[in-house]
Amino acid sequence: MRLILMGPPGAGKGTQAATVAAHFGIPAISTGDIFRANVSKGTPLGVEAKRYMDAGEYVPDEITNKMVRNRIDESDAKPGFLLDGYPRTTAQVDELDGMISFTGHKLDAAVVLVVDADELVARLLQRAQTEGRADDTEEVIRRRQEIYADQTAPLIETYRGRGVLVEVDGMGEVDEVTQRIFAALDIIPES
Repeated sequence: MRLILMGPPGAGKGTQAATVAAHFGIPAISTGDIFRANVSKGTPLGVEAKRYMDAGEYVPDEITNKMVRNRIDESDAKPGFLLDGYPRTTAQVDELDGMISFTGHKLDAAVVLVVDADELVARLLQRAQTEGRADDTEEVIRRRQEIYADQTAPLIETYRGRGVLVEVDGMGEVDEVTQRIFAALDIIPES
């Protein structure tokens, strides 16, 4: 099973990624984890990425693509994987297509968690308070939501056009959302 999990900040992607990946016996791969692993190991890509991260900038596609390619080439990802946080741009979609087709496989589904914007803000403000994230103000959170919507809308339409987009209601308890994801994926033909 080769999946992408998309959704705005606060939609619960990280929580759902771990559960869904465990269910299918595949690794949940987040770009944040890949970046941190490469930086902590001091890999050449990690050193390069750290420069951008330290400056508060996005890591360029070229570096991100290489890190993702290296990660999905690892043995635990041979039977499949769940990507969380990648792709984020249409150029990354094209790159991922090449990575997957090179192995003779295809993407099974792009799951997008749909959550009400005000609910997302409330969730993130609560998380900011719980985790002491003083920089997560309502204004900053709403701006991140706008950026997500602008950058991700084209990806959602790309995957919808390919017939692999699965939209799931991300509102409610964690277990309810998980069950909705599993139910939605059951309608996806096995590869």
